[in-house]
Amino acid sequence: MNGPAHELLEIADDVAAALREGAPVVALESTIISHGMPYPRNVAMAREVEGIVRDHGAVPATIAVLGGVPRIGLDDDALELLGSDPGVTKVSIRDLPYVVARGAHGATTVASTMRLAAMAGIRVFVTGGLGGVHRGAGTTFDESADLTELATSDVTVVSAGVKSILDIGLTLERLETHGVPVLVHGADEFPSFYSRTSGHPAPMRVDSADEIAAIMRAKRDLGLRGGVVVANPIPAEDEVPAGEITGVIEQALGEAEEQGIRGKDITPYLLGRIVELTGGRSLEANIALVRSNARLGAAVAVSYAGRG
Repeated sequence: MNGPAHELLEIADDVAAALREGAPVVALESTIISHGMPYPRNVAMAREVEGIVRDHGAVPATIAVLGGVPRIGLDDDALELLGSDPGVTKVSIRDLPYVVARGAHGATTVASTMRLAAMAGIRVFVTGGLGGVHRGAGTTFDESADLTELATSDVTVVSAGVKSILDIGLTLERLETHGVPVLVHGADEFPSFYSRTSGHPAPMRVDSADEIAAIMRAKRDLGLRGGVVVANPIPAEDEVPAGEITGVIEQALGEAEEQGIRGKDITPYLLGRIVELTGGRSLEANIALVRSNARLGAAVAVSYAGRG
């Protein structure tokens, strides 16, 4: 007979202690380290974000699969490995059994980070941007596993919205179909990762971490399954306005199509190409929005832990 799923996890001592005590914990993904930013900026960013979470009263728990073991909370050596080893695989839900069975290294996506966080009992997760419905999905059927995972795992995900390379409108429709609450922090319009605007109204507006925690608790008490999306617009001083980034995204998408880049390779390619086309401006925006999300995510975790 199989044991509980959490027995497969290796949970860092500080994370395990916080979970036992009901203290605030914030999950962090690792794909952003291995496949989202260049080395060594990626490792510096990971350490900085963990520090922001700690400074705002919560325990950070970066999640990855190392040597086939799903690990909840990483040390400096593990962060360095994730950031510098080109052999680290991008791991979504479907890839978890394969990577675990082969004893390999894997950087977890939003979907797989959500699943492992939920298995560990972590209820708040901070990332950069959500996956969703890709442009042209009507013919390619290319949709991120993030969407189905949000319908499944009881985790609140703080991001800067849906990645602007995606079809934001269709992604919001799909989230509604899955019954996932979509909250926008401090704004009446849904953000688009690099930009504060997307042309789509906020499904629900919230203005504080306490409001978000109250919604999490109400959802829990109602017995509703699945996660919560919290879209936190990038700070105004750091955004790349939608009018500027749209042409860059279109060019990167066209180049990806010409080169036949699809599936799980498309997002890392596009993000990297956009960095090149913006002369690094998009990378600075990416780092700024992750910092902002970490501050809000820690505040939500602290408030939720205080509510019991």
